Amino acid sequence: MDTPKVGIPERLAARMSMPEQHAYLRGKLSRRRVLASAFAAAGTAGGTGLLAGSSSSAYGQGSSPARTAAAPAAPVEVDGRMVAPFGRHLAFGADPRTQMRISWQVPFAVKSPYVRIGSKPWELSRKIGAEVRDLHTPALSKKLPAVEQYYLHAALDGLAPGTTYYYGVGHDGFDPASPERMATLGTFTTAPARPETFVFTAFGDQGVSYHALANDQVILGQNPAFHLHAGDICYADTTGHGKESDTYDARVWDTFLAQTESVAKSVPWMVTTGNHDMEAWYSPNGYGGQSARWSLPDNGFDPRNAPGVYSFRYGNVGVVALDANDVSYEIPANRGHSDGKQTAWLDRRLGELRADEDVDFIVVFFHHCVYSTSTHASDGGVRDAWLELFTQHQVDLVINGHNHVYERTDAVKGGEVGRPVPVGASTDPTRDGIVYVTAGGAGKDLYGFGPGVRDSYEGNVHDHDHVATFHWTTSRAAHPDTVEWSRVRYTGFSFLAVEVTAGAHPKLAVSALAESGERVDHFDVVRGTR
Repeated sequence: MDTPKVGIPERLAARMSMPEQHAYLRGKLSRRRVLASAFAAAGTAGGTGLLAGSSSSAYGQGSSPARTAAAPAAPVEVDGRMVAPFGRHLAFGADPRTQMRISWQVPFAVKSPYVRIGSKPWELSRKIGAEVRDLHTPALSKKLPAVEQYYLHAALDGLAPGTTYYYGVGHDGFDPASPERMATLGTFTTAPARPETFVFTAFGDQGVSYHALANDQVILGQNPAFHLHAGDICYADTTGHGKESDTYDARVWDTFLAQTESVAKSVPWMVTTGNHDMEAWYSPNGYGGQSARWSLPDNGFDPRNAPGVYSFRYGNVGVVALDANDVSYEIPANRGHSDGKQTAWLDRRLGELRADEDVDFIVVFFHHCVYSTSTHASDGGVRDAWLELFTQHQVDLVINGHNHVYERTDAVKGGEVGRPVPVGASTDPTRDGIVYVTAGGAGKDLYGFGPGVRDSYEGNVHDHDHVATFHWTTSRAAHPDTVEWSRVRYTGFSFLAVEVTAGAHPKLAVSALAESGERVDHFDVVRGTR
């Protein structure tokens, strides 16, 4: 890795939290130097400067939340062609029945961005103005240029439940409703007013690769109502140690969003935060980049400082997203940043969902693993902070990433196997405990398991091993374990697909699918008496 232009001595960087790194970088890169770098980069990119009226990037400078900014008087042209939007991605608001958030990107500043929506592609009668979130990243290493990025977000409220809408994104000089641009339109469907059968998908640790693209296309074939991304989204930061020496290339986000657009333009892409998503330049917690690029439900304990913490209800399923960086023993750069507020919010939210008569199942997703035997093993921090709450509120399924494999447990209760759950079996969380799934095979380079530990999945072997592994302790030590809960292991690219049945006999039918579409694992979750 190249030495950063503005370095923190290694002996200090190893002990600095994300807020401390942020303050150090801000102090070293003065406002004058940042602006000079920004204007130089903008000139190189085609003579287009920062958004008019903006002396610094709202996210790059860690100032107030994003805002709609003034823009150049005329649409930007590159080589005689109008600037076209790209990287469209959807997300729910707090109520998926009536709220959708549409986000996209443009390579240069544009004037008056907006979304058109309607019930038919030729009747996009409703027009909603978009919010501009400009993101400045300085040259953080000798080989990385300063980068200006422009992310646009439109909040759609008051939608009709269970309805498919057509939409197009545009700006002055680029009207998506014009005949020549009808091919750029997308669609989305709001959640139904009453629970019905649907599918959702999930994975973590995607990055940019042919395997990531292949997984996306198989996911699209499942026709999911939404997709959960358990963190380590694009790997602009390839190291992920939570140190100042973790430089990151902001341009990777452009490639990632273009890669996922074929799915995310029609399937809400609900993300949370991994260790590779902490980028110290952007905010005291390193999450300013995520806040600039994504519009997620703002009903968590602190949407600005923890954008990856939120919840929503779709049909008969309550979904909770958490930021495991806050409690991780393995990678402590952001440990304790919520001062316990996230865990208190989690307790309240799980209680609310379990008391909701319309909620049959609760699914929780976050990055670091509660139970895994692969490279990063298990994080004792998430166990200490949240395991008791998951048990108390009878969470039905926990989904993690972090380890680049597929692995899932038997039903775990009180730290022990409450009930074996072989491939194809059914489990009842009210009696047996919770199944924990690591779905980290989304596209980044794969991991393996320990010496002598075999894959164990449908079509291969079905043995149940005593597996030697470890978990991280509060002193960041690796404490050895020998476990029996590792039921299914698979070292190929894969993702999770969950079919949810509502009605008199609700069920989660959980499958792990390889990038080829082959099913490598499946089990059912069926609750007993509420």
